[in-house]
Amino acid sequence: MTTARPALDPELRELLADMPLMSRLGPEVLAQVRPFSSMPVEPLLEGRAIDRREVAIASPDGGRIPLSVFSPAGAERSPKAPCVYWMHGGGMVMGDRFSQIDIPLEWLGRFGAVVVSVDYRLAPEAAGTTLVDDCYQGLLWVAEHAEDLGVDPARVVVAGASAGGGLTAGVALMARDRGTPAIAAQVLIGPMLDHRNTTASSRQYSGDPGVWTREMNEFGWRSVLDGLPGDEVPGYVSPASADDLSGLPTTYIDTGSAEVFRDEDTDYATRIWAAGGQAELHVWAGGFHGFDALYPHASISTTARRTRTDWLARVLSPNRARR
Repeated sequence: MTTARPALDPELRELLADMPLMSRLGPEVLAQVRPFSSMPVEPLLEGRAIDRREVAIASPDGGRIPLSVFSPAGAERSPKAPCVYWMHGGGMVMGDRFSQIDIPLEWLGRFGAVVVSVDYRLAPEAAGTTLVDDCYQGLLWVAEHAEDLGVDPARVVVAGASAGGGLTAGVALMARDRGTPAIAAQVLIGPMLDHRNTTASSRQYSGDPGVWTREMNEFGWRSVLDGLPGDEVPGYVSPASADDLSGLPTTYIDTGSAEVFRDEDTDYATRIWAAGGQAELHVWAGGFHGFDALYPHASISTTARRTRTDWLARVLSPNRARR
């Protein structure tokens, strides 16, 4: 029996009609699509007053973690700038530190923020906690080098889209539990939060080709979880399975009504509220997964991006009371 689904936004439906879609993802398909899972960053920087610096840090297990640092060119460092620490999407199996980078670069332009994007290792080559550990190590580097970066350590925001949104949530949990570093806010854009894949929305977007289907989601999670012993999945890896969501930084979550992650994202916001935390949730009617990254000029996308940026403006205000 076909499961009824929320209708797509009419403009998005027309745009999506010209996009090649998949229903499943496996090792052979992954090898084919990986080279196309990121766009070159140079065209985005052309004509913009942005300084770029490339850094590589070592993980505790000896791995190499590349970071890209983007700063307003010639910017005065007094007062200190806010920082956006970015984790890219790609189902945990593809993408790189330049994937969806246009989103945080908007915040560089609007707020004079320093943007640091991390190239965490991908599954299935890396698995278990490796991906979130890489992201956490990059955040530690930002905190340790805040002075050199010209960054205000009280205004560091962690942000990510899709798999990067899930990793952002995992990093926020890790920083809370370890007591460092300080995070002013987390921005979770269509986050991939729950390995269980049992929600109504995950079942609605199963079988037919799509931007990100239930079957593709199962492959992404299987690629990560194969590196974990036993049946225990840490909340750092699958944040929806964390028992305690108290003590998290103020949170922004947005998702589409017509996507796999709708229900797990909505539930995550609800659980933050239940734990006494602050979260702002937007479910964009007719939005499919990643709609505002794929089609940023669509009407619903410009509204979603503007709303997210306006929220960040409030969070990053120097007059805002610190948590």
